Amino acid sequence: MKILCIDFRMHRSSGIGTFITNIVPFLINRYDIILMGKIDEIEKYYWSKSVKIINCISKIYSIGEQYELFYKIPESDIFWSPHYNIPILPIRSKKRVVTIHDVFHLAFYGTLSLSQKIYSKFFLSQAISRSDLIITVSKFSKQEIRKYIPTSKNIEIIYNAVDINTFKPIGDIELIDKIILKYNLPKNFILFVGNVKPHKNLKNLLLAIKKLDINLVVVGKKEGFITGDKTINDLINNNDLKNKVFFTGYVENEDLPVIYNLANLFVFPSLYEGFGIPPLEAQACGCPVICSNIASLSEVCGNSVIYFNPYDVDEMKEKIELVLRDENLQNELQTKGFENVKRFSWEESAKKIIKIFERLNP
Repeated sequence: MKILCIDFRMHRSSGIGTFITNIVPFLINRYDIILMGKIDEIEKYYWSKSVKIINCISKIYSIGEQYELFYKIPESDIFWSPHYNIPILPIRSKKRVVTIHDVFHLAFYGTLSLSQKIYSKFFLSQAISRSDLIITVSKFSKQEIRKYIPTSKNIEIIYNAVDINTFKPIGDIELIDKIILKYNLPKNFILFVGNVKPHKNLKNLLLAIKKLDINLVVVGKKEGFITGDKTINDLINNNDLKNKVFFTGYVENEDLPVIYNLANLFVFPSLYEGFGIPPLEAQACGCPVICSNIASLSEVCGNSVIYFNPYDVDEMKEKIELVLRDENLQNELQTKGFENVKRFSWEESAKKIIKIFERLNP
């Protein structure tokens, strides 16, 4: 079998991690797989005995990662970078593949620090010029890549998906009660899943719920993001929202589906996404969804959600109220959500990856 080496260090990083951790199991029987990352973390996956692991501990975006990748990437047929932080130095692989989930750092260039601007522009350009194959996750992202980094290279679209064996309706009352206590969840709430980077637009969602009689649960860390929105704490304190906004902090993967099940409504107000997995996760759990009317989310969600202008706080508030007070609409969105999720499959996405890998390295 051909040797496929994957930079697996970002397996815990939101969309990037979700993509590679769900795709790898379907590749194991087709390739001799080598994963680069922390051994103790990778060994926790049930399929870890079927892959070879090269311990790789350098921080993402560091100078150290460039030296470590240069020395440790073995001879292989294909080396796959699941993010644009590709190895710049020569590597011992016949072919290079990169997945670029989005070009947020170029689309929102003005929000970055000088160092972030230099890094993102350089590495995105290098990722495209040095790779033999470019994968992205939506038609929208493909258009954005070509818009900001003109290239004649072929860009393959491989959709994200959702694991319906994990994200599904849950009726286990004992488990539900356990999760409510574990994360101190309120009785009724709308749900936000993501980090607090400015483009996730939590700020406008907070302003929207200010005059609503509903709690907001935020799944994700409040601090620690390089481009984190520093106005969130002030906004909560200055608008008397302390008693209706609940931050869970880090949530275990197995607990997240239960929280989706408990939510009255899932709201996804993002200003920019390459794909947007959380709406699909919510739908798979039977939770009604409303989200921003940006291009990628329209591509992913179709007519299965209610859309709003993410810059218009009043419209967001109105759409939240519309769904919360209409049980028939909730049921309709739930039914449409279950149907929408069927359009996406990790197994089908993996089959497409295998097909294009075979075409790349016959």
